[in-house]
Amino acid sequence: MIDKERVDFNGLDFHAGEEILIDKPFGWSSFKVVYQIRNAIGWLKIGHAGTLDPFATGLLILCTGKKTKSISDFQDLEKTYVGTITLGKATASMDLETEILSEKPFEHITEANINLLKEEFTGKIMQVPPMYSAVKQKGKNLYKLAREGKTVERQAREINVSDFKIISINLPEIHFEIKCSKGTYLRAIANDFGEKLGCGGVLSSLRRTKIGQFSVDDAISVEEFKKRLKISISIEQKKEYIY
Repeated sequence: MIDKERVDFNGLDFHAGEEILIDKPFGWSSFKVVYQIRNAIGWLKIGHAGTLDPFATGLLILCTGKKTKSISDFQDLEKTYVGTITLGKATASMDLETEILSEKPFEHITEANINLLKEEFTGKIMQVPPMYSAVKQKGKNLYKLAREGKTVERQAREINVSDFKIISINLPEIHFEIKCSKGTYLRAIANDFGEKLGCGGVLSSLRRTKIGQFSVDDAISVEEFKKRLKISISIEQKKEYIY
């Protein structure tokens, strides 16, 4: 019998502890990814290093076994994202997960306005966490309060945006790349950016491309992970049969 708690997957030992780079698909919660991988490797201890919202895609680092003790080290690393801010709209969630609350004209906004404003969002800035976030207040997640229609006062937190590039502008869409510190809410940046321009803004797409030196280019899908794991187990079974 194969001991799935110590199954060899291209030389990996999930029980001793490994880092798994997954490219999270659109619509999946980070918890769903963890659940799928945990189920595949035999219900070992596993966790992820940095939540991605369901509508976001990209790099999710999973740590298994004894490596789960290192999760905080990964969480502290700088993150890189590419995404889209859509001007002229505002929602409660600051993205497209909730209904549009207001729409305002954006045609008067110029590229010069946008490029000048991005400097205000670069470096160390104070950011108020959105109500639709996992931040806890009096032991309850803000997003749960938000879903109940409640809004509470939140304290602004210092974050660091080390680089903010405008990739292209095709109004109402602004395509960007941002490198930022732990705890940065890209939805809040989209919302605040739109408010500063006077027309509102929502985060309409988001993809995490890097966590520190780890790149989504080296990540695989959940299905590809399962496929490779199945092949590895099959090889081990053949070895047992032969020997």
